Amino acid sequence: MDKRSSEPSLHQRMEAIVREMVEKGINIKDALREFEKIFFEQAARKHEGNKTKMARALGIHRNTLHNRAKILKVRKRH
Repeated sequence: MDKRSSEPSLHQRMEAIVREMVEKGINIKDALREFEKIFFEQAARKHEGNKTKMARALGIHRNTLHNRAKILKVRKRH
């Protein structure tokens, strides 16, 4: 059996997380904010904090990345 076929898809994993958040009463604004923050932190790790590469990979302007990261209080690269 192919190992990948036994693993849940990205959609299924996200569905489980969203179900848990809904059960806990987390509103969509807070959920989206947390998702965006984690997404930025992961991109920072992958691109070793290089904001130009991060912005290009995320499909946003570098200034937008800087402003959103500041608003979200994204932690510096670890």
